[in-house]
Amino acid sequence: MLKVEGLESAYGDSRILFGIDLFVGAGEVVTLLGRNGMGKTTTVKSIFGLLKPRGGRVSIDGEDVTGKPPHVVAKRGLGLVPEGRQIFPTLSVEENLVATHRSSRGSDRTSAPKWTLESVYALFPRLKERRRNMGNQLSGGEQQMLAIGRALMTNPRLVVLDEATEGLAPLIREEIWACLTEIRNAGEAILVIDKNVDALARFADRHVVIEKGRVAWSGTTAELRATPAVKERFLHV
Repeated sequence: MLKVEGLESAYGDSRILFGIDLFVGAGEVVTLLGRNGMGKTTTVKSIFGLLKPRGGRVSIDGEDVTGKPPHVVAKRGLGLVPEGRQIFPTLSVEENLVATHRSSRGSDRTSAPKWTLESVYALFPRLKERRRNMGNQLSGGEQQMLAIGRALMTNPRLVVLDEATEGLAPLIREEIWACLTEIRNAGEAILVIDKNVDALARFADRHVVIEKGRVAWSGTTAELRATPAVKERFLHV
């Protein structure tokens, strides 16, 4: 579904990505791993057109979307849960969700939408309880639930999460992982960044490790568990 080939990006004269390759198939869960500053968020921004790549190709179902505006990428079926959540603070929970609602799933214009207010509220009952509250009245965990729900309301075929559980209390993290597991079990493809490697190993199918803007290693969860040197070399601070 999503294919990234030789992706190169920079901020001004500072090159960050040096030929990133990755692939996410339909219904697959893939992680981007690496220490801070290695290029994970830059990869996400480059995929979504938030940062125009200097080289390489981003395609969705074979269609080239390299450097296209974010709304074009979203219409092709990608939903983003950005780093820092970036919800609308002066809109209510329900207004945040309705603001991003799209009934079709990427290029599929015929099937009924999987994600509606009702299904998002079923996934996150706390959002239903607080649906009249403003975004800036929510806790960090509730804001992350809202950011995920808002991405789901675009009815994407691939959900991209940049720092899925960053800054959250352990109990809230577990709740988020449980909800993400439900999303995976519903058939959604997921590309996820997070620092909790053990949780990602339980959750994902494949992993891509980035080191200084390059892919240093990639493989399945079984291969990651069988290669402790990867975690020691590239993921420990």
